[in-house]
Amino acid sequence: MTFSPSRTSRPRQSVLLVLSTAVLGAVLASGCAPTAETPDSAAAASSDAVPSPSAAPSGSQDNAASLTIEHPWVKAAADGMTGAFGSLTNSGTEDLQVVAASSPAAAAVELHETVVQGDGTATMAESGDGFSIPAGDTFLLEPGANHLMLMGLDQPILAGDEISFTLTLSDGSSVEFTAPAKDFAGANESYHGG
Repeated sequence: MTFSPSRTSRPRQSVLLVLSTAVLGAVLASGCAPTAETPDSAAAASSDAVPSPSAAPSGSQDNAASLTIEHPWVKAAADGMTGAFGSLTNSGTEDLQVVAASSPAAAAVELHETVVQGDGTATMAESGDGFSIPAGDTFLLEPGANHLMLMGLDQPILAGDEISFTLTLSDGSSVEFTAPAKDFAGANESYHGG
């Protein structure tokens, strides 16, 4: 018995043609077209699909860049505590929330707000929610009103000193700035609980 090459290859060709047609039909039906990927494009696609756990949220750097601190200053003080003031401007399109502050000049920095007591007197107390800064708006930090409270000063803050600060936003991003100290006779507020 002799086998002819044309007889054995025809059934195989038919099977391959049917399988190829089925695969091509499935690809076209799904709306996808096969593409060749280089190792670089495959890596880029996978990094877009699954963000690195250590990566900052996509908008966080934009949020931090949207916050500027204008005309900052600190009340000079020999010891204990003092306040920092200025204006926080949100030039972005999303509202920002400052939730914490720190400075190497103090053991702690609190976000303080004015609280009206039952008897009508105003006192300063730590803000539970932080400072909300609407998009395109400015939030003032002023003596006798909202401010940053430096508590447990490491050393005296003298007029002319430059004090550094870090503000932390609700998305985890942060903004650093420095503020000059100056003599100021006011801002002798009473503090809730103190």
